[in-house]
Amino acid sequence: MDRRGFLKGAGTGLVAAGSVSAPAVIAQPRRFRLNLITSWPAALDNLYGTAEYFAERIAAMTDGDVQARTSPGGAEVGPLEVYDAVSNGAFECCHTAPYYFIGKNPAHGFFTALPFGMTLEEQNAWMYAGDGQALWDELNARDNLIAFPGGNTSAQCGGWFNVEINGPEDLRGLRMRFPGHGGRAMAKAGVNIQQLPGGEVFTAMERGALDAAEWVGPYDDQILGMQNVAQYYYLPSWAEPSAMLGFYFNLDVWNQFPADIQAQIRACCAEANSWMAARYLSLNPIALDELREQGVEVRDFPDSVLRAFEAGAEEVHEEDMGSGQYARIHENWVAFRDRLRGWDAINSYRYRRYIHENGA
Repeated sequence: MDRRGFLKGAGTGLVAAGSVSAPAVIAQPRRFRLNLITSWPAALDNLYGTAEYFAERIAAMTDGDVQARTSPGGAEVGPLEVYDAVSNGAFECCHTAPYYFIGKNPAHGFFTALPFGMTLEEQNAWMYAGDGQALWDELNARDNLIAFPGGNTSAQCGGWFNVEINGPEDLRGLRMRFPGHGGRAMAKAGVNIQQLPGGEVFTAMERGALDAAEWVGPYDDQILGMQNVAQYYYLPSWAEPSAMLGFYFNLDVWNQFPADIQAQIRACCAEANSWMAARYLSLNPIALDELREQGVEVRDFPDSVLRAFEAGAEEVHEEDMGSGQYARIHENWVAFRDRLRGWDAINSYRYRRYIHENGA
């Protein structure tokens, strides 16, 4: 498959053997060139930075045999068009959030975040030690894709508002940017949801086209300047207790990689997955303190509002259960999640509760 100069210079050279102990084959360098498009503005050094990190690591791990050229959202194709661009073979790979594509199949949401869903640790466990990767492979193969976990924001925040949210009635009629199944759940509570890529969120808030917006968390939100266009910052993120991203590869391209290159790519994806999560966990607390110092009012969603979100999420879930694939993945996902939460309840949760209540 000769696609945009993807594979170049693969081959081996034969030499005459002077004795039975002399090597018969000398492997010549194989060169693979990838165009890695993303959904992220270049200014977001955790999101776009994770794509760059992958490119650096795969070049180092393969001694330069694999080179990935990254581009920010909008430079080559629109930020929300990267999935189709890789699926149809226009580009070799992309870095994006699976839940951007729930319009194609609601099951894509399992591989970023579902409302009241998995934490960072639970999501990673399902993907690496449960059936998550196999179920994702099956879903993506329909669109000639294969993908691997490629970063996690850990727990996000609930969003930026220019009105106080004291009860469910305060949500009705708000114009808000909110992606994924969380946005659908908020729509059930009366919010007018708009889908915008990250690079457009600040401008929409600044111009008054939005009353509220959810992006990621303190570090990225501060970079976007959300503190300059909204007064209230609400927590927790009931919709994204973690949010997994993915590196997608065109399946025809992937199948041309030798087994060792495939293994190295998967290893670099796993490294990038850990790298992003560690950075967010490290940087978000610092950024939140800075936002408070700049006058941002950090609020908690009232329980009545969280219950409204939960009711909306259940409605969305019931709608999606009509899809056999969604229902099958959901059954596996729930069983795995509940098993982990049973263990957490008697172990880590008790420890964290003691720490927070006693200041140890």
